[in-house]
Amino acid sequence: MTRRERLTLIATILASTVVFLDATVVNVALPAMERNLDMGLAGQQWVVEAYLLALVSLMLVGGSLGDHFGRRRIFSIGLAGFGIASVLCALAPSTGVLIGLRGVQGLAGALLVPGSLAILAATFDGEARGRAIGAWTAWSGISTIAGPAAGGFLVETLSWRWVFWINLPLIVGTLLLTRHSVAESRDPDAVEGFDIPGVVLSALGLGGPVFALIEQPSHGWSDPLVFVPLIAGVILLGAFLAREALARAPMLPLSLFRVRNFAVANAATLTTYAGLIGSSFFLTLYLQQVAGYTALAAGFAGVPISLLLFFLSPRFGALTARSGPRLPMSVGPIVGGLGLLLMLRVGADPSYVGDILPALVVFGLGLSATVAPLTTTVLNSVDEHNAGIASGVNNAVARVAGLLAIAVLGAVTSAQFAATLDGKLSATTLDGKAAEVVADAKARPLAGGDEAKRLDGSQRSTVGAAIEDSSTDAFRLAVGIAALLMFAGGLTSALGIENPRRPTVSRPAPRAVTAGECARAARIRDPEPVPGSLEPIPGAVEAPL
Repeated sequence: MTRRERLTLIATILASTVVFLDATVVNVALPAMERNLDMGLAGQQWVVEAYLLALVSLMLVGGSLGDHFGRRRIFSIGLAGFGIASVLCALAPSTGVLIGLRGVQGLAGALLVPGSLAILAATFDGEARGRAIGAWTAWSGISTIAGPAAGGFLVETLSWRWVFWINLPLIVGTLLLTRHSVAESRDPDAVEGFDIPGVVLSALGLGGPVFALIEQPSHGWSDPLVFVPLIAGVILLGAFLAREALARAPMLPLSLFRVRNFAVANAATLTTYAGLIGSSFFLTLYLQQVAGYTALAAGFAGVPISLLLFFLSPRFGALTARSGPRLPMSVGPIVGGLGLLLMLRVGADPSYVGDILPALVVFGLGLSATVAPLTTTVLNSVDEHNAGIASGVNNAVARVAGLLAIAVLGAVTSAQFAATLDGKLSATTLDGKAAEVVADAKARPLAGGDEAKRLDGSQRSTVGAAIEDSSTDAFRLAVGIAALLMFAGGLTSALGIENPRRPTVSRPAPRAVTAGECARAARIRDPEPVPGSLEPIPGAVEAPL
């Protein structure tokens, strides 16, 4: 690898790290945002979902823009746009403004991710391209897991707004590195035109159900504000798939899914990453808002997962090269799901060493066994020309999984919290103020018992305990569903992934040997001694070679 190639790889990894880090670094800052901007669970969900929705909607078409107008140019525009949006997010005065700006951030990020993959595909050839894309994907996965730790440090030591300010030095450095080391390139064979209808259909098709699921706890399923976007979104997603099957330049090449391992690996990605991202989102909220962890402690709680990924992923990658991906991709998600099931022991006052750490270690082991084999399978299932788009599709599937998981688990968590709270207080007579506190608590599931501090006397302890217990029940339900999703990922791989066939060495069939050939072989094996040479001593034993 030349110096320029190495610096190009670093630039693309830094850019994708900023994008994927920002998808999770914000999670640990959500409780601080909630206190500062007075947002409930729905607001917290939208801060994350607006970013993911915009990112997913344009992630694949962003590569086409680079093919036509220059990959380095679009990549640099995405970097600059992400930096500007980060500054505006850091200055956001209200929840609505922050949510809107997070969407802008996602749009800029959608230019970076496919742009970085296209740059790698243009810079590297052959096996070097596969190794570069594999390194890019591995670091992207590590940044996703490491985000909460970085966010916790910034929130605890400075402010939640610094989770956005911190992007600036990374972006400026990457821009300078891009200008110095990344060569401009275009695709002369790119199909003219962009899949604008596909972009619109995918954004509306995903946005409708996500909006409905987030707003359902506040409005109910019978409200047109909920069921109309839900039904319309499902219809539009079907229209999106029909469009991609017929489009001249589709943003999602459906032909790739005819390859068995590619299709199965992406199905496993959908369920596995839904469990991963959904559980991470709610664990971070629960540790701070119910268990009383500081932002720093909640962020660093997940560090063991990052360490396991860093040290074990290469080893599981080597195991995959020897034995094939089916075994680790089957066992890994199931082990990860078992780790999530261990979190069902977590209560409102958990011990980190006794309750949380064992669950995270088991979860991290399963994740380490999954990520590298999954990435390898996706890349190896297509030819080199499609390596970039294949990795881009897989990353998009992972973000869609997180987008849907947070929305679905949020709706389930809210319903469970409200039902449990009503059940625990059904035999208690509440005065007007206590009833108001309970209503406010239902708008803030997983917020712990802080709402009850507005009350006095016995109702304060009764309502506070009920809210705390209801939060724990809702969290356990979310984690249990996330575990089932990971089990589904392992089962999908076990049933669908095919190990590549090992090349066989053909040997010629044995044939009869003539007496003359035997004589010649004997003379070669026991030649006559050369005069002056040492003859073997009778009875001596030759040393084995």
